Amino acid sequence: MADKLATGEITSVELTQAHLDRITAVDGAIHAFLHVNTDEALAVAAEVDAARAAGEPLHRLAGVPIAIKDLIVTVGQPTTAGSRILEGWMSPYDATVIEKIRAAKLPILGKTNLDEFAMGSSTEHSAFGNTHNPWDLDRIPGGSGGGSAAAVAAFEAPLALGTDTGGSIRQPASVTGTVGVKPTYGGVSRYGAIAMASSLDQIGPVARTVEDAALLHELIGGHDPRDSTSLADPVAAFAAAAADGDVKGLRIGVVTDLQGEGYQAGVLDRFHESLDLLREAGAEIVEVSCPHFQYALGAYYLIMPSEVSSNLAKFDGVRYGLRTLPTEGPLTIERVMAATRAAGFGDEAKRRIILGTYALSAGYYDAYYGSAQKVRTLVQRDFDAAFEQADILISPTAPTTAFRLGEKTDDPLAMYLNDVATIPANLAGVPGLSLPSGLATEDGLPAGIQLLAPAREDERLYRAGAALERLLVRRWGGPLLDKAPDLAASLTTTGGEK
Repeated sequence: MADKLATGEITSVELTQAHLDRITAVDGAIHAFLHVNTDEALAVAAEVDAARAAGEPLHRLAGVPIAIKDLIVTVGQPTTAGSRILEGWMSPYDATVIEKIRAAKLPILGKTNLDEFAMGSSTEHSAFGNTHNPWDLDRIPGGSGGGSAAAVAAFEAPLALGTDTGGSIRQPASVTGTVGVKPTYGGVSRYGAIAMASSLDQIGPVARTVEDAALLHELIGGHDPRDSTSLADPVAAFAAAAADGDVKGLRIGVVTDLQGEGYQAGVLDRFHESLDLLREAGAEIVEVSCPHFQYALGAYYLIMPSEVSSNLAKFDGVRYGLRTLPTEGPLTIERVMAATRAAGFGDEAKRRIILGTYALSAGYYDAYYGSAQKVRTLVQRDFDAAFEQADILISPTAPTTAFRLGEKTDDPLAMYLNDVATIPANLAGVPGLSLPSGLATEDGLPAGIQLLAPAREDERLYRAGAALERLLVRRWGGPLLDKAPDLAASLTTTGGEK
């Protein structure tokens, strides 16, 4: 799209309008968007066309539309975090990544749906309704960033931003046949991303190809003095790595602890086929063991809720957002807070707040939160040892393909297991990339393959990921999303009505 814009084959107004038309046509069934930013998107597109006609220098992605997960604050559009407690809230400032997108003149199509405050693996915990998987509208699109992944998979947006706390970019990418990247912790500014778990959260790109993700990563990456966790490293040439990369001589470590029991047979079949392709292309495949990964899920579900209970304390009905008054008794600040939080937070948010508050309470801190942080250190050491044996690590992204809506909402522990392969990267701060590995035989739905690299070595992911992607596309005879069901046909009733 960027190349066609640069040559004048299409205009940004035409391209942006085409995506807005697509949203109008299919988003009633998918519900990827919570807000559509029509007027501003077309105005920015017109600015790009005028600047290009005048010969002004433009960013390579100028004029290419983008969607934004509704956890990232934006001026002029609501930012709800998928929660009633922020319904209709308008941010007075832009996140750093939004400033960069505006400066590069990418029309923002709108804000995408998510599990409330990014808490979930299915986008079924949004206060504003479920998002549906474009491959099968009865199935989940992953979470928490299911809206961004579904928008890209359904061709409602060519690019999107997500956030990844325990896999919320990579797991939705896996189940929708898209590409999702969690950068090295601190590689992309978190300033303006509503915090869920500050030591784990990371903004990253969602795209349909590895090179597209690399281009977006280059745009949003870099040091930000407003983010105290931001790395001072210069932004690497991710797109060049994706364009030129190969795997010949690369040591690829198969994480034996991230496969086996609980993994769907079709997911493992596609994973092992990908390993065969990498081996044939000259990569050295080795097995590595990360014995403490089995404890990562448990540690995560103590560390994350503990940080949630702290970060969500600010939503109190006093300063901004929803305010609910008690129906009886004296009108005190404490009672207003209690009424507001009871009405504003959904069940999953309340569950994690209560769990985190308990884990941090006097008498339990060392037994729970402190012990979980020790496990986190052991996971980081496992990564260090594994990267002495391999240049990158590889595993399935998620244990299964997309499950049916409602299938796991009554069993939170079963829902949490969807992130078993993605969580270790967040605990250690290392970068991870998910790309499609093919369609599972049992259900014809996408499966994903995850690549992991040492911290600050995101370039390796793009080099290896793009090389594997080319091998797989050649095997499939074209991009995987070309094999997705025709949404227009699936939205047509027997009477012929759309």
